[in-house]
Amino acid sequence: MYQPEILVTPKNVEAVRRLIDAGADAVLIGEQHFGLRLAGEFTRKDVEEAVRIAHEKGAKVYVAVNALFHNDRLNDVPGYLRFLRDANVDAIVFSDPGVLMVARETAPELTLFWHGETTGTNWYSINFWGKKGARRAAVAREINLDAILEIKEKAEIEIEVQVHGMMPMFQSKRTLVGNYFEYQGKNLAIETTGPDRQMFLYDPERNAKYPIFEDENGTHIMSAKDVCMIDELEDLLEAKIDCFKIEGIFKTTEYMEKVIQLYREAISLYFKDSELYRAKKETFLEQIKRIQPPERELDTGFFFKETVY
Repeated sequence: MYQPEILVTPKNVEAVRRLIDAGADAVLIGEQHFGLRLAGEFTRKDVEEAVRIAHEKGAKVYVAVNALFHNDRLNDVPGYLRFLRDANVDAIVFSDPGVLMVARETAPELTLFWHGETTGTNWYSINFWGKKGARRAAVAREINLDAILEIKEKAEIEIEVQVHGMMPMFQSKRTLVGNYFEYQGKNLAIETTGPDRQMFLYDPERNAKYPIFEDENGTHIMSAKDVCMIDELEDLLEAKIDCFKIEGIFKTTEYMEKVIQLYREAISLYFKDSELYRAKKETFLEQIKRIQPPERELDTGFFFKETVY
């Protein structure tokens, strides 16, 4: 029987255990040298432990290898892919064709998922990467529900859709904030941002705060609101979307546990009694609103074209 995979992004190894216990089917982890916008940093030892925990619980581990690779950093990829193969991870997530080529040469056994960020906008692109060896593709967050459903109908591989959490809206390879503080003569050890020290781009016209952080991959600006589709799951479930992603960046493990439990309950209820789901879906949304950080409002992203950056 069809059930969508619930994919989540934990912040540490202990969170892997807790989020799987809460109802997650798979986790996406990695280290910033190889992966973009991770909820937490996972060393090689952490990856091995995460795989052990997940596999004992019947869950899967995917590792992000989707950084923007220049020539020098690409040299580190073959060894990392061989390590991931030997660690028995269930798949890697890539965007750069260079990673695909390296994987074919050094670790052809690895399962490949393609995540092209903003470029996964049509089913031709999805099937192109499928023919290149990808088993799954993530659709762009900026397309609407109708486009997602059309892609799923015509896709020849699995489809992943983000249904909850923060979305990226800008990236630069440069450390823009850090460079600004350096220009100001300020102490970078104090002022440099990271996932544990948030800074914001403030838009007074919309009264919106866009989180900013910097890491090895540069500067990232995130959405001012969190997407939440828990009360709008019917079309996605009817279309048999393969994977629902719940993004955990800047979220506590406690928050993620509750959100996962609610999505799992909502999905199960839909398949048990779709009419009862429709009657209760506003209740699910209200429960998430109660645990939502006060500075993070909810919307439905671009699914119905209401989000404006």
